[in-house]
Amino acid sequence: MAKLSANYELMYIIDPAQGEEGIAATIAKFETLAANKGCEAISVEAWGNRKLAYPINYKTEGYYVLMNFTSDPSFPKELERVLRITDGIMRFLTVCKGE
Repeated sequence: MAKLSANYELMYIIDPAQGEEGIAATIAKFETLAANKGCEAISVEAWGNRKLAYPINYKTEGYYVLMNFTSDPSFPKELERVLRITDGIMRFLTVCKGE
């Protein structure tokens, strides 16, 4: 039987050159996207600027954001598609958390 919903964890890094308003807009964009697609138990933790382990596009710092949500298994694929085409997203990782 197929899973109806699962718990997911998404970590993404935003380019800090966007400024505070750009970062806040990006975080709100993904939180709104998750809410509009019927996700439940959405929690967002902004970890702030942190030093990267290695340079990404010659940048040594990034703004880390952790998002936890519950959704059907098709939503993370759509979310990753939007993350790939969004300017200012340096890296992201989506993980399905075990029960």
